[in-house]
Amino acid sequence: MLAVLNVPTIGEVQVPTGIFVDNEWSASSDNATFPTVNPANGKPLLEFSHASSVDVDRAVASARRAFQTTWGNNVPATARAGLLFKLADLMERDSKLIGALESLNSGKGVRIAAGGDVADSIACLRYYAGLADKIHGQTISHYGKDKFVYTLHQPIGVCGQIIPWNYPLQMWAWKIGPAIAAGCTVVMKPSELTPLTALYMCNLVKEAGFPPGVINTVAGMGATTGEAIARHMDIDKVAFTGSVITGRKISVAAAESNLKKVTLELGGKSPSIVFDSANIKEVANWVALGIFYNSGQDCCAGSRVYVQSQIYDKFVDALKAKAEQCKIGQPCDEETSFGPLISEAQRDKVLGFIESGRAEGARVLTGGHKWAQSNGGYWVEPTVLVDVEPFMKVVREEIFGPVIVAAAFETEAEAVDIANDTSYGLAAAVFTNDTRQATRMSHALDAGTIWVNHYAYLHPGVPFGGFKQSGIGRELGTYGLEAYTQVKAVHQNLNLTL
Repeated sequence: MLAVLNVPTIGEVQVPTGIFVDNEWSASSDNATFPTVNPANGKPLLEFSHASSVDVDRAVASARRAFQTTWGNNVPATARAGLLFKLADLMERDSKLIGALESLNSGKGVRIAAGGDVADSIACLRYYAGLADKIHGQTISHYGKDKFVYTLHQPIGVCGQIIPWNYPLQMWAWKIGPAIAAGCTVVMKPSELTPLTALYMCNLVKEAGFPPGVINTVAGMGATTGEAIARHMDIDKVAFTGSVITGRKISVAAAESNLKKVTLELGGKSPSIVFDSANIKEVANWVALGIFYNSGQDCCAGSRVYVQSQIYDKFVDALKAKAEQCKIGQPCDEETSFGPLISEAQRDKVLGFIESGRAEGARVLTGGHKWAQSNGGYWVEPTVLVDVEPFMKVVREEIFGPVIVAAAFETEAEAVDIANDTSYGLAAAVFTNDTRQATRMSHALDAGTIWVNHYAYLHPGVPFGGFKQSGIGRELGTYGLEAYTQVKAVHQNLNLTL
C-alpha cells in the first residue's frame, strides 16, 4: 500500500497509504478510502485506506496478542527503552523527509515542521526511553513483622490513541512515548486530515525492531474508525487530543462500553495578562508567538490578551506591528512561519468568527480577511480584534485560528476575574516585572500550564493538561507515564494467624 508523492524540497517519495497491523500493510477490509487535500493550494493530495470496524477489531486483536506474549510484562523495561531510543535515532536520520511530509500534509512551514515538530518529537521519545526503567512502586511497612506489602505499577494494556491534525507528529510522539515506555500496546488513529507522518512512522517502527502488534495504525474518520476505538470492548484505555465536543462523545462511548480509562486533552481559550511593569516590546513578541504560531491552530494558543489600561494603547499598537510582520508564505519556503489553515471549512469557520466579532462591536485593528495571495489555499491574515466585551462570541469560544482578542483592565483582581471567566483552563500567561505579583497570579489562574514572562515553550519532562473543560489527566513528564499504568497492591502474609 504505497503511493508516489512529489514532496517539495525532497522530490518523489514512496509513502504508505494503508492500514498497519502486525507490522504489515494492507487495504481496508472493504477497500474503502478517503481523500486528503493540500491546504496550501486546495488540490487533492492522496487517498488513504479507511479503516472499518473490522479493521479496528483486527488491530486490537494484534495489540492484545502482543501485550500478552511479546510485550507488556514479558519484556524488560530496558528492552522497551532500547527500541524507543532506536526509533528516535531513525527519526533523526529521516528528519528532513519527515519534516517535509509534515509540512506538505498540514500546511505548516517546513522550517518549523523539521526544526520544531520533528525535533520535539524525537526529544519526547528519548525522554520516555530514559524513563522506561524508572517505574517504581512502594514498599509499605505499617505492619511490622506480620506482613510485607508492596505496590506494582503495571501497564494498563491495549490503548486506543486518537490524535488531531494541528500537530500530527508531535501528538503521535506524546501518545506513543509513554504508552510504549510503560509496556502498553497501541492502536493509533491519526486525523483523517493529516495521516501522512503517522503512517510513515510505521515503517520506522518496523525497522527499529518492535514486535508485531505493539504499534498498529488505522486511519479513518472519527465517526467510524474513532467511534469503533472508543467503544471497543477489548481496549483498556483511550487517549484523545482534540475538541471538547468530540471529547465528550469519547467519554460517553468509553462509559457505555467497558468503562475504559480515558485521558482527554481538549480545547482552550487561554489568556495572557500584561501588567504595566512589563516591557511592551518584549511582551508583544511573546504574545504574537502565542497566537500566530502554527497559524493559531493550537489548543493552548494565547487567544485572549488583557492589558493594564495605562499601557493598553501602546501594547495593541506593538501587537499590530508584530501581526503585520508575520512571514506568510508557502509551506515549502524556509522563510515561512505562517502557513495556511488546515482546510476550507476551518478557514471559513475562522472568518465567520471574525465577522461575528465585527457584528458584536469589536474593532479589527489588523487582518480579518483571506490572505490576498492565497491562490486556492486556506490562509487567513493574522488578526487582532480590540476593545472586545466579555459577552462576545470571539471572547467566549475557541476560534482555532490566527485571531486574538484584546481588552483593558485596571486592577490585579479584575485581571484574575476576567481571565478565569471561561469554561476552559488549558493555559495562561502572566507578564510582569513584579515577582510577587507573578506568584500570586500563577496561583490564582485556573489553568494547567502557567507561563511567566514567556509563552508556548514546553518540555517533555513537564506535565501538560487542562482544568475545567480543557481535559482530564496529564500528558508528558512522569504524570504522562502514570496515565498508562495501574497500581496493584500485594499483601504477603509473614506472620499472621487466625
